[in-house]
Amino acid sequence: MTQRDHLRQIAFAAMRSRGLEPEFPRAAIAEVDAVQRPPERAEEPTRDLRPLLWCSIDNDDSRDLDQLSVAEPLDGGSVRILVAIADVDVLVPMTSAVDRHAAINTTSVYTPAVIFPMLPERLSTDLTSLADRQDRLSIVVEFVVSREGDATDASVYGARVRNQAKLTYHGVGAWLEEQGPLPSAAASVAGMDRQLKIQDGVAQALARRRHEQGALQFESDDVVHAFDGDRLTDVRAERPNRAKSLIENLMVAANGVTARFLESRGLPSIRRVVRSPERWDRIRDLAAQWDAALPQQPDASALSAFLVQRKGADPDRFTDLSRTVIKLLGRGEYVVERPGGSEPQGHFALAVKAYTHSTAPNRRYPDLLTQRLVKAALGGRPSPYAVDELDRLAQHCTTQEDAANKVERQVRKSAAAMLVESRIGERFDAFVTGVTKSGTFVRVMDPPMEGMLVRGGAIRGAESRGSEIDVGDHVHVRLASVDVDRGYIDFERA
Repeated sequence: MTQRDHLRQIAFAAMRSRGLEPEFPRAAIAEVDAVQRPPERAEEPTRDLRPLLWCSIDNDDSRDLDQLSVAEPLDGGSVRILVAIADVDVLVPMTSAVDRHAAINTTSVYTPAVIFPMLPERLSTDLTSLADRQDRLSIVVEFVVSREGDATDASVYGARVRNQAKLTYHGVGAWLEEQGPLPSAAASVAGMDRQLKIQDGVAQALARRRHEQGALQFESDDVVHAFDGDRLTDVRAERPNRAKSLIENLMVAANGVTARFLESRGLPSIRRVVRSPERWDRIRDLAAQWDAALPQQPDASALSAFLVQRKGADPDRFTDLSRTVIKLLGRGEYVVERPGGSEPQGHFALAVKAYTHSTAPNRRYPDLLTQRLVKAALGGRPSPYAVDELDRLAQHCTTQEDAANKVERQVRKSAAAMLVESRIGERFDAFVTGVTKSGTFVRVMDPPMEGMLVRGGAIRGAESRGSEIDVGDHVHVRLASVDVDRGYIDFERA
């Protein structure tokens, strides 16, 4: 069995063990096979915005393109931003076989050797993708951003759009950072270079404004698994770049507009929230290590100022600190916001009160649910879901997203174990990422891998931590053992 096939086998087993379905039912495949071409009309009114300089920016190998963006400079330094979101609902109606399967997994699951898409690939990478040079139906979120980064004059409507340039984070990021040429797909479209510069400027203004309001500035890295044929050759961290930040900031703004739009129309919505930090005391202890005093009660603005200071003082270790604080903040969850309800709970890390997930309906089920609510509002129809049903779906999406994260983490650990199983006994620098009743977990940055910290000869699962270390602490470790099939990587203190 090749290493790729071995990881695929592990991934399929992990999906099933977590209550996720790795394969599409025959009925779902039959529904997709019956679709001849992308629809040209929607039930809701649509505008023809195909001539605009739309572009997509995504991963190098992404074909499930969920959103496009375009900018229009206005007088006084303001800029009108339009974000087009793929109309997935038009081909995935409620209660269809495809919808029922999507409602089980609720998200696409990305593992090193195989991707488990939420929707059949003929949909997500073709018929409902905002594919290169193709006419597609979409939901457009429009808003104006001032020089200061304030978003105003928002509206939401249906439109036909056409992706003029399929771009990548690597290519656009290198060009924006003056580390590479303008990507050829952008260079071939007159005005696209200026278009990207304008969008980048708007994204930075939005980010500055949110940080002034207390949004937390993190830096995380993606893990890339390199294969030579079917042999795993490398696992490496890939730092974020300017293009990723551009898209993230535009999407945060668009998600806020969507949440407020549904509220203004008297419809319920599924919000993405991060409540007050689970371990604020430990975050305060971390800050104290650098002589920074955080308030007794959770304070996003104070934490944001601390993170900005640490990034400037020690940029090389800021990714480690980011991971630690994210862990201590606790997980996000989906909740239902009722029409005319009390003050929204908000997203602590983003410093926003109204925030939904709406910009990735090919990949996330909450975004598809939100799209159906938006289209009902645009068509003058009542909510397609009762509030109690949305409550159940929100809880289910939170549960399944957690399960998907565990699958991805397990298979990534199996891949890392596969790569380093010949390096037993080597020493590594690590930092503590978790302390539970099962033990203490640490992360090594090079190569990126996470495992349990055990004593010599300790039994896995036994209480093995000492009270002297906690989340965020740096430790020296030695690789003790690995188990590729179970995704176990064990370290001992060096």
